[in-house]
Amino acid sequence: MSVSSGTVVKTGCCGFPVSREKYWQVFKLVEVQQTFYRLPRLETARKWRAAAPADFEFTLKAWQGVTHPATSPTYRRLGRPLSEAEKAGLGLFRPTRVVLEAWQATLEVARALEARVVVFQCPPALKETPETVQNLEAFFSRIERDRLQLAIEFRAPWRAETVGRLCRKLGLVHCVDPFKEPALAGTFRYYRLHGSPPGKQMYRYRYHPADFDFLAGRIREDLAAGFSVYCLFNNLSMWEDARAFRERLLSSGTGDAEVI
Repeated sequence: MSVSSGTVVKTGCCGFPVSREKYWQVFKLVEVQQTFYRLPRLETARKWRAAAPADFEFTLKAWQGVTHPATSPTYRRLGRPLSEAEKAGLGLFRPTRVVLEAWQATLEVARALEARVVVFQCPPALKETPETVQNLEAFFSRIERDRLQLAIEFRAPWRAETVGRLCRKLGLVHCVDPFKEPALAGTFRYYRLHGSPPGKQMYRYRYHPADFDFLAGRIREDLAAGFSVYCLFNNLSMWEDARAFRERLLSSGTGDAEVI
């Protein structure tokens, strides 16, 4: 599946920083964050899809049961205790029954949202080891995907050659913060901007015109190479920064590419 018949830049936020009604008056793309912590009921996801404009796109983060072990503090937001089977089997892409069930539940929500992309955000503890590589290969080779594009964001240092090889072999899009590293694989670019540059206050960071110049330049390079781009802000001022950057792209131009 291609993300567009031509190159396009899709801008938005990771989560709704304002009401959904106000949000989709401005943007046509959002990455749902809630699905990482606790999957919504399918009825709820279908209501979100029905309430949104027809041309609005949802992407989502895979439920943490696929990626994060039961010791992760992120499970505090699950809203229920983990079972003993979940404690033993969740996370790290291990091809266990509970991990595969976690993916199936994520897939059902993606279907309800009519999503095109699901993002797997790895925990910092997911290091490059032979066992981890084996688990990734087993998991992504086994799961049902429908027509979804799957993106993976590594948060621990991995060798570039390993990331590129794995993503190409498993048909994954390498999701990155473009201020921190280049994307190494995928049929399109999926950028998550967490607050930059490194060493600052991360999520509290407010992007400046010089940052927008750098990001616009990177995106123009992607477009020239034939890649469409998803560009999602994930900092505290995401609402303001995403709007400002979108206006920056619209005013400066992106050649033949459409800005959404």
